[in-house]
Amino acid sequence: MEDRWEILEQECSHCRECALCQTRKNVVFGVGNPQAEIMLVGEGPGANEDEQGIPFVGKAGQFLDDMLAIIGLDRTLVYIANIVKCRPPGNRDPLNVEQDACIGYLRRQIALIQPKILVSLGRIAAMRLIDPKFRITREHGVWFDVDGMRMMALYHPSALLRDPGKRPETFDDLKSLQKEVGRVCTHTELKKLW
Repeated sequence: MEDRWEILEQECSHCRECALCQTRKNVVFGVGNPQAEIMLVGEGPGANEDEQGIPFVGKAGQFLDDMLAIIGLDRTLVYIANIVKCRPPGNRDPLNVEQDACIGYLRRQIALIQPKILVSLGRIAAMRLIDPKFRITREHGVWFDVDGMRMMALYHPSALLRDPGKRPETFDDLKSLQKEVGRVCTHTELKKLW
């Protein structure tokens, strides 16, 4: 497994499948535990992530860490990735052509990790992974069964920083995630949390 993971990361680091490769500083492959039962997927790297090559390291990343801590999780117990691995200019939404160029890397990450739970962070990831017609304002916190995984979407941490009024709903969604982790995950370190 380790060899395949390293091969995938190496392939991804040399990707030139879309125009984002021309402006990136770093490919942002992912971070966390590659044997995690829980995977979180955002839309794409921002400026801090592009600089460091690690997803969710800016203010939104710090807020994500706080969100995970509320339910006893941290980056050692999950794996975090994005739909696209290179920063869209100006932090705009990744274009469909960019998502299409990158989705194979994410699908291979998912296949290697085999998470039991996949959480989409924001509308873009939910539309790509759960349902193309996904509506984050109506369907956040709702559980779906997709490709043998339990999936749900949370508001993106940056959206919660912009609109604190969404935080109470997100707290409820996090408690639902905590309950589902306790129900379907089997790793000892997760079972100790509940």
